[in-house]
Amino acid sequence: MSKEKIINIAVIAHVDAGKSTLVDAFLNQSGVFRANEEVVDCVMDSDDIERERGITIYSKNCSIMHNDVKINIVDTPGHADFSSEVERIMKTVDTVILLVDSSEGPMPQTRFVLKKSLEQGLNPILFINKLDKKDARIDEVVDEVYELFMDLEANDDQLDFPILYGIARQGIAVKDPDEILGMTIEEGGQKIKKSPQGYGGLDLTPLFDTIIEHCEPYPDRDDEPLQFQVSTLAYDDYIGRLGIGRITRGVIKEGQQVAVCKEDGSVVNRKINQVFVYRGLKRMAVPEAKCGDIVVVSGISDISIGETICDPQHPDAMEMIHIEEPTLSMNFMVNKSPFAGKVGKYVTSRHIRERLMKELEVNVGLVVEETDSTDSFKVSGRGELHLSILIENMRREGYELAVSKPEVILRRDENGRTLTGTDVLAALVIMQGMGVDAFGLNCSTGPDMMVKQAARLSSLANVPLAIKPNAGLPKTIEGKTVYDCTPGEFVRYTADFADCGAVLFGGCCGTGPEHISALKKSLEGIEMKKPVPDAGTEGKIICATEKDVFILDRDITISDTIKCGHDLEHRIRQANRSEAEIIAVEIRSEDDLDEFEYAQYAIRKPLCIVCDDADLLGQALMLYQGRALYAGGLSDEQLLPLMRKYGLIA
Repeated sequence: MSKEKIINIAVIAHVDAGKSTLVDAFLNQSGVFRANEEVVDCVMDSDDIERERGITIYSKNCSIMHNDVKINIVDTPGHADFSSEVERIMKTVDTVILLVDSSEGPMPQTRFVLKKSLEQGLNPILFINKLDKKDARIDEVVDEVYELFMDLEANDDQLDFPILYGIARQGIAVKDPDEILGMTIEEGGQKIKKSPQGYGGLDLTPLFDTIIEHCEPYPDRDDEPLQFQVSTLAYDDYIGRLGIGRITRGVIKEGQQVAVCKEDGSVVNRKINQVFVYRGLKRMAVPEAKCGDIVVVSGISDISIGETICDPQHPDAMEMIHIEEPTLSMNFMVNKSPFAGKVGKYVTSRHIRERLMKELEVNVGLVVEETDSTDSFKVSGRGELHLSILIENMRREGYELAVSKPEVILRRDENGRTLTGTDVLAALVIMQGMGVDAFGLNCSTGPDMMVKQAARLSSLANVPLAIKPNAGLPKTIEGKTVYDCTPGEFVRYTADFADCGAVLFGGCCGTGPEHISALKKSLEGIEMKKPVPDAGTEGKIICATEKDVFILDRDITISDTIKCGHDLEHRIRQANRSEAEIIAVEIRSEDDLDEFEYAQYAIRKPLCIVCDDADLLGQALMLYQGRALYAGGLSDEQLLPLMRKYGLIA
C-alpha cells in the first residue's frame, strides 16, 4: 500500500485580508460539506467571541483532499495580539499562503507573519485577494510585496514565489488577473455577496494545483524512530488534555508506549491513549498515523506545548518553540469592592490562580507571575485585545475579579536605552530644535538606569538637564506598590548626573522626605555646569527620526525627491536602502498629507520636506515624529514660526 501524500499549509495575513473566507472556499470546493448542508460564514471561527467580534483568535486545523493529496490547512489569526498562535504552528507546515489585499497592500501584521515563515525556511505562495475592489492596484501591491520580501532578507528560492489572484468570497483563483478584472458577480440581476463554490466556471483549482506543484509532499520517514512535537493543546471533557502537532518522523499508534522530552531536559515515559487525524472539519480516531500528518493524541495529562514525543529507545528532543515576549501587563486581583460576590461564582485568589495556570497550558503568548500579595497576579500578554479576551472568557465562565490599568512593558539594552517608544536622545534633538530651556528625565526608572541615559544626552545637549528618577523599581506587596531604593542608593549617582550637565534634581515615584533630604546633602559642594556638546558636532546639522539621531555636513544636497502617492511607503523603503543621505518627500496637497501620515513611520533616514505652502508644511511637521529639514520657496518670515514651533531646519 503506497504512502498517503500529505502537504501541510498555513494561511497567513493581516487582519481582514480574507484568511477564514479562503478556508471556507477550500472546504466548500473539496466536497467537505453535503449539498443540502447549511454552512455558516467563516466556519473555522467556532469560538463564541470569534463569531461575535468577527475575528480569528485561535489557530485551527482542518484537511481537504485534492486529487490524491491530503492537504492539512491551518487557519491563523491576523491580529498582532494573537501572533503567538502563528509562531507556534510554523514548524508544522510545508508552506504558507500569504494573503494580501489588492488595495491595501502589505500591512504591519503582514510583515510579522511573513517574517516568521521566512525564518522557518518556508517558501510562500502569494495570493492577491479582493480583486473586485474598485481601487485595486495589483501591480503596485505585487511590487510592495517583493519589497517586503527583500526587507526581510528572503533568499533566492523564497523570492521566486508563485503569484495567484482572486476573490476569496467567490472561491475564485486565477494566474492572470485579467481573467476576473471587471467581472460582475451576480445572479438574476442581483449581486452575489458570497459564492465559495466558485463563479462563472472559475474556482480554486489553480490554487490547489499551485500548492501541489510548489510544495513536495512530505517525505516517507515512516521507518524511522518516532518524533512528534506538540505545537497546540486542546481539552476534551471526556478524554482530557490533547496534544496537537506534526509527526516529523515515524508512526504513532493508539496504546503506544512513548518517551516525552520535557522542557527542563528530562525524559518521562508515557502511553498514548487515542490518535486522531483531521478529515475535513472533523477529528477522526484512527489506529495509527504516519509521518507528515497533523495529528491529535490523548492520554498524556501533563503534555505541554513545545515538548517532543519520541520512541522510548530513541529520545530526540526538538528545539523548543520560541515565542516573542509580551508587551503589556495588568494585575488580576481578588475583587474587594462593595459589590464583591454579587456576580461571579469563582471569587477567591485560589480560583483565579487555578484559572490562570490552566490558561498558560494553551496560551503560549501569556506570562503569569506571582506578586508579593497572595490576592494579586501580574498577567502579561501581547496587547490589550489579548488580555481583554482572557478577561471576557473568565467573566463568562463565572469568575469575578478586579484588574489594574494596563502598563506597557519597557525593555532596555545594556546602556539603559529603551527598545520601545521614542529614543530619549532623539527626543532631546527634537525638543532643543523647538527652543526648550531645559530637558528633563522624569520617572520610569531608578537612578542606576537614568544615569546611563544622562550620559548619552550630554554628548548633544546644549541646555541644562533636569533629573527626577524613581526610588528604584516598583514592586507590589499586599496590593500596594513599593519601591526598592534606599535614600543612600538613591543619591549614589548625584555627582555623575552633575558631570552630565544636570542642574535640577528631584525625586519621582517612591521618593519620600528621607530621599529628598539625602539628595540635598549629596549636592553640597558639587559644582553645577551646563552641558557642552561634543566638539565633533560644531557647525553640523543635527536632525532626528523618532528613533535615531543624524549629524550631517551643511553642504548636503538633495538628489531625488519622492512625490506622495499610494506607493509612498514602498518608495520610502527603497530610499532607506539606497545610498542617498536623506529622504526628500514633496507635499503639494491635502491628499499628499494623508499619504504622508500613513507612510512617515517607515522613514529611517533624515527627512527633508519639499513644500511651497506654509499651512501644508505646518501640518506635515505636526504629523512627523522627528526633526526635519526643509527645501522649497517659502520666505524666512513664513518659515520662522515653523522653525520655532517644530524645530524645522531651513
